[in-house]
Amino acid sequence: MPAFPIRRAVTLAAVLAATAGLAAAAQAGQCPADKRVEAGKGQPMSSAPAKAVTDTVLSHIDLAHEQAALKDRQFRLRRLVVQPGGVVPWHSHGERPALIYIVSGEITEYASNCAVPITHKAGEAAMESHGLAHWWKNNGSQPVVLLSADIFPVQHDPKMM
Repeated sequence: MPAFPIRRAVTLAAVLAATAGLAAAAQAGQCPADKRVEAGKGQPMSSAPAKAVTDTVLSHIDLAHEQAALKDRQFRLRRLVVQPGGVVPWHSHGERPALIYIVSGEITEYASNCAVPITHKAGEAAMESHGLAHWWKNNGSQPVVLLSADIFPVQHDPKMM
């Protein structure tokens, strides 16, 4: 798949996020520059399954019918609610770029390219793209609400979040 249409779709996602007020969110909660490592050398993979997390698709667009013309891809918007102790299981973003906005709460990300866990707080946005594999856990006492906008393969592993 050519890189140009994917860049256009990601740009479309960013523009739509900005119109929803998400672009104003701080890009805090990233891996500190001195803790970034080669992919696979950071936080270890977790085999923990999804736990205490609901994943609701709010809307989606079939990108094959849009100017970007990304065959077998959807641009989708989801709301995830992660209860205390809840886990979004290990997954990769090799073919699925995403922007995550933390609506409420605080959640910890364990990324394959960061030597330390990353804390994400309400009002922040996280970028997920190629080269990233990770999992998230709510280590707090309150539910965490996330909005996720991603470019998602129509044919996918049903266990993928």
